[in-house]
Amino acid sequence: MTGLTSTVVRLKLALLRNGLRQSGGRRAAYVASAVVTLLFAALQLIGLIALRGHEHAASLVVLLVAVLGLGWAVMPLFFPSGDETLDPSRLVMLPLRPRPLVRALLAASLVGIGPLFTVLMLVGSVIAVAHGTVAYVLSVLAVVLGMLVCVAFARAVATANIRLLTSRKGRDLAVLSGLVVAIGAQIVNFGAQRLGSSGLGQLGPAADVLAWVPPASAVGAVDAASEGAYGIAVGRLVVSAGALALLVALWARTLTRLMTAPDGSTLQAAEPAARDRRTSAGLGRLLPAGRTGTVMERSLRYVWRDPKTKAAWVTSLAIGLIVPVFNALQGTGSIYFACFAAGMLGVQMYNQFGQDTSAFWMVALTISSTRDAYVELRARALALLLITLPYATLVTVLTTALLGDWARLPEALGLSFALLGAMLATGAWTSARFPYSIPQEGYKNVAPGQAGLAWIAIFGGMVAAALLCAPVIALAIWLNVSADGDRWSWLLLPLGAAYGAALTVLGLRLAAPRTAARLPEILTAVSKG
Repeated sequence: MTGLTSTVVRLKLALLRNGLRQSGGRRAAYVASAVVTLLFAALQLIGLIALRGHEHAASLVVLLVAVLGLGWAVMPLFFPSGDETLDPSRLVMLPLRPRPLVRALLAASLVGIGPLFTVLMLVGSVIAVAHGTVAYVLSVLAVVLGMLVCVAFARAVATANIRLLTSRKGRDLAVLSGLVVAIGAQIVNFGAQRLGSSGLGQLGPAADVLAWVPPASAVGAVDAASEGAYGIAVGRLVVSAGALALLVALWARTLTRLMTAPDGSTLQAAEPAARDRRTSAGLGRLLPAGRTGTVMERSLRYVWRDPKTKAAWVTSLAIGLIVPVFNALQGTGSIYFACFAAGMLGVQMYNQFGQDTSAFWMVALTISSTRDAYVELRARALALLLITLPYATLVTVLTTALLGDWARLPEALGLSFALLGAMLATGAWTSARFPYSIPQEGYKNVAPGQAGLAWIAIFGGMVAAALLCAPVIALAIWLNVSADGDRWSWLLLPLGAAYGAALTVLGLRLAAPRTAARLPEILTAVSKG
């Protein structure tokens, strides 16, 4: 067992060393990231030590360790390639038993910048709350338990999802990792603003609950011992130790199944009849017949299956909700912020053909007239409306409920629908006039040399959409300043919806002949990536 552990640890060190030998750029990036991470950890350690004696230090450090544990759990899902030893399926052909392998991999997981950063955070956390000899003694055990729980959590999650992480869906998760960071930053910013205005005292109720949730329960045990509640301290340590034992057992069980069960490559293909039944069922039955339904289903499948399209949609959905709702929760919002949802989703109409990349040639073969182009664009717009209309309505109603301004709900909905229609119209036109390619690999959303086209298409189209909405905006302003405007503000809902629908139809009809006439140019532009 000791020999296996030392071998796996040496393997981890060899992988790190050989990776750094590949290029000077990679070595420089690793050293720079290590220095920045350790510097940040050192500053955090100093800050946590400075909290010692603060009234709400325990609440803050318990919450910090809970977030740290959550990060260890989810990061392997978004960065599976960051550690080659996370994939135990590479060891399937070796004569290894699961439990010795678990101990060896657990030890190997303690090697790296991430574990060192975590140890520094845990050390700073226990120093901030430890008072008395018993608390100091328990602090050592708390740091060890907290670190092992984090590592075991990460390993258990990674092993349970290793088939996913090495598949196409795993690459989807990697693309979406930037979205998670962006949304998390917004949530952290919102929380920091709330704490700045209300103080750390409001963390108390959440910390009281998280103090019993591993790995935060280990730090909670030190805090309880500092207050003389030795029974609670022992209970929280038992919870941490039990969680570690449970995670290791689940990890070992999953590892056994992974290394002994056949995967999809060793199983027989599904029966043709079953494949046919799956193909004919589902969303396709609910869509219109003919070309319209086919194009709508293809567009919706792009949203679900294509990593770049999915990332763009999820980003728009998340930010379109975060901006109005978070501002409403802060008390600084306006019901008109709800239009942000329609604006973010309307952007998805831009560069419709670029989403197809080189596969657009198959679509181009089916367009032989202006009518074909119109039906193609109309179906894509309808697929987008299936998501955007209910979502924009939901965000508007939710924002209205948070603000309590129900009298302006019809007005806000009318403006949202008008904006959505304007963006569908300008998006259809710019898709035909300024198409650009979206690279399938990497994180770039525009092919080299086409950044200017993308800026013109997106920002030029958004400015045009805002100008097209000017009549509805002017009417809303006039009703708000008019003495009798409140009685007639409900008219903005049907007028905005009708105006948005008219703009959409007009935009599609203007874009259709240009699309049919520029098929070769569009195909060349979207195939460059």
